[in-house]
Amino acid sequence: MQLSVEISKYPLHSDYIPFIKAFIERLNSHPELKVLTNTMSTQVFGEYDLVMSVLQEEMKRSFAEFGKIVFVCKFISGDLSPQ
Repeated sequence: MQLSVEISKYPLHSDYIPFIKAFIERLNSHPELKVLTNTMSTQVFGEYDLVMSVLQEEMKRSFAEFGKIVFVCKFISGDLSPQ
């Protein structure tokens, strides 16, 4: 099953840009995922179990490394990536 996720990360820190960039870079390190980033959010597309596993790992890492963070996510079944 394919999954599409739109995710926004809001670190509760005055210097928030490095925290966001690090998260996106880690998502991009998984070549089996399609990751698209714009000014409002990051979209992740791929096989359901893999997407969920990567997000679980990277969100947990973000909490451990950077403290308080808000993640806002939308999960949609199927691959809705732009063609």
